[in-house]
Amino acid sequence: MEKHNLHHEFPEFDQKITEYKVNNEHFRKLFDEYQQVTDEVYKIETGTEVASDDVLHKLKTHRLYLKDQLYSLLQN
Repeated sequence: MEKHNLHHEFPEFDQKITEYKVNNEHFRKLFDEYQQVTDEVYKIETGTEVASDDVLHKLKTHRLYLKDQLYSLLQN
């Protein structure tokens, strides 16, 4: 299992991600939430934590929503 690190997901925006984490409060909030959800999904998928399939699906759906929001900000 691999973590879905945002720098890995969008390598073309690596510098912009770093800049936005420091200078854009909204981006930072979304980024932090994305990291938290990604960590939770990783723990469930690797068996460190136990959760139902429904919970895992909801987490993955929320992570995708956050990723879309972050990508949209990066494109501007």
